[in-house]
Amino acid sequence: MESLEKGWIVDGNIEKFDEVAEAVRRVVKKSGTRTKNVAMALPASAVITKRIILPGGLSDMELEIQVESEANQYIPFSLDEVSLDFCVVGPSLNSAGDVDVLIAASRKEKVQDRQGLAEAAGLKPVVLDVESFASRLAAERLIANLPGNGAGLMVALFELGSMTTSLQVLRDGEVLYERDQAFGGAQLTQLIVRQYGFSPEEAESKKRSGELPDDYETVVLRPFVENVSQEIGRALQFFFTSTPYNRVDYLLMAGGSAALPGLSEAITQHTSFACQIVNPFEGMTILDSVRQKKMSREAPAYLTSCGLAMRRFMQ
Repeated sequence: MESLEKGWIVDGNIEKFDEVAEAVRRVVKKSGTRTKNVAMALPASAVITKRIILPGGLSDMELEIQVESEANQYIPFSLDEVSLDFCVVGPSLNSAGDVDVLIAASRKEKVQDRQGLAEAAGLKPVVLDVESFASRLAAERLIANLPGNGAGLMVALFELGSMTTSLQVLRDGEVLYERDQAFGGAQLTQLIVRQYGFSPEEAESKKRSGELPDDYETVVLRPFVENVSQEIGRALQFFFTSTPYNRVDYLLMAGGSAALPGLSEAITQHTSFACQIVNPFEGMTILDSVRQKKMSREAPAYLTSCGLAMRRFMQ
């Protein structure tokens, strides 16, 4: 993991290419990996996705022609300006003999920025995914470990990012609901800055290492945890009021701030739903060279990364 300074990436757009490319080089060097092939992701806000129904039995070429024809209806840019891909999800449940096809499109410059970052670090970009798709892939493996292999369970997956917290409600591999809310771990960093007078960089570093004053837990952390649990409850209420559903079976918490002490207990108390902090490395073989304590502390932040790495087994 390598920290990026504020303003280097804004709303998923790379504003300081050289600085971010150098950060990618540093993280590759620190990792010691010899792997060159990489899977990367764009934020969902940078990708237009649409599920369409097409006739079954089409050849790959016929599918491509049909997809391009349909895509014109849903993409507000010329197809010359976008990178477009699609995959056949499976037989359509609503139209016998037809298939469901997922279309994904993004502006070419956003795709090229990601490719350029990889190449600047001597890497070969093989997959460009969508962040929410990747996190969902990793989460599905964890959901399968829930009672009954997760079958029929309604699971609310929250990812607490720096500025934004995303919610996906999943059941049997289907996304029932998605929503982003503007709160995240950066607010805790700001509270630390205001309380103790650290610079934002110092505050972020000390937050990660735990090297904070004795009164941090009572004065800063607990009020923030309570605020997050209230925001999680509010997000669930949005889900209940805008859909036919009125409950979830499990809450899964991921993202850099998910492992805050007392957070899962506060959320369970506030929402009355069972809450777990995700560990996307669960069930994986861990090499002795890995710093286990550090990894377990940071594990929830790697959900999307693990989902991207799992694409290795889907090629």
